[in-house]
Amino acid sequence: MFRKKREVIERRLPTHIAIIMDGNGRWAKKRGLPRSAGHAAGASTFKTIARYCNRIGIRYLTVYAFSTENWKRPEAEVQGIMNLLRDYLKDADQFKNENIRLQFIGDFEPLDEDIRQLMAEDMETSKNATGLTVNIALNYGGRDEIVHAVRRIAQEGLRPEEITEQAVAERLYTAGMPDPDLIIRPSGEYRLSNYLIWQSAYAEYWFSNVLWPDFSPKHLEQAIDAYNGRDRRFGGV
Repeated sequence: MFRKKREVIERRLPTHIAIIMDGNGRWAKKRGLPRSAGHAAGASTFKTIARYCNRIGIRYLTVYAFSTENWKRPEAEVQGIMNLLRDYLKDADQFKNENIRLQFIGDFEPLDEDIRQLMAEDMETSKNATGLTVNIALNYGGRDEIVHAVRRIAQEGLRPEEITEQAVAERLYTAGMPDPDLIIRPSGEYRLSNYLIWQSAYAEYWFSNVLWPDFSPKHLEQAIDAYNGRDRRFGGV
């Protein structure tokens, strides 16, 4: 009696994964901790997931760190997030030895000068890395990004017939990058929250009830497995 050979199905890795890092505040509240503790735990999770993506061969990871709407939060919480960001940016050279490239997307004008300087230094330091590219979305909003692109088109004086999808895409913050294949949102919410709304036109979505600080490589693998089960036709048959 002969055993049937197990069919080997090659796993497809998404080229670009985008994550809405949601649930830090609820994670802290469940533990009787201040919201700042949740943001600190979420920052640690981000580092773990970025390193794991690099290890398994993901090319781009874009994370929603601070939205244009997050300024509405209490001032103390906003300042806490900014201080966490400062600490991360000061230590970001640790990624330099891991072949990870750091990029930032969003409107940086409202950010403090020292933060913008640290961002510029980290991008310069990591610019020759050939592994994972990590895009951190700071003061980012999808609608704001499209408005920014349209303003550039107007300033450059493009004729109506020159305004194509490609013309718009080339003026987005993500110009030169592939659109995300997979968008992950933990925390039990089922919306994009103004995140990559142009780029997500044909993305696959994966939602989970796990709060971001508890998100692990195991959950990322579950999302990738789900992605592998999708039939991506891009409007075809």
